[in-house]
Amino acid sequence: MRIVAESLNVPESRVYAVATYYRALSLIPQGKHIIRICNGTACHIRGAPNILKTFETKLNIKNGETTEDNLFTLQTVNCLGACALAPVITIDDHVYGKVTIKKVPEIIEGVQNSETK
Repeated sequence: MRIVAESLNVPESRVYAVATYYRALSLIPQGKHIIRICNGTACHIRGAPNILKTFETKLNIKNGETTEDNLFTLQTVNCLGACALAPVITIDDHVYGKVTIKKVPEIIEGVQNSETK
């Protein structure tokens, strides 16, 4: 932040304010793969809280945390704009629709297997 502040010729506190205001920016290191679970109305009603709990259990982390191996970060979001696919999650740029608790392990394994290729 100091380098950005110096290059923009603004106080470091201003850079910090921007970095902490926007949810897309983080001061905490993020995992290689960001799992975003929609918790909008349609997704919430169709089971998003249980999907979140399942990911938390399988990855041994809570919402907002990153796995010890820095492979996954788990986040909830207000809306992903795909209500017809509810409950919906994204991992990086890939959208997973109509997610069920039973699909969570295979989704995680699919991403982990893509790492070994």
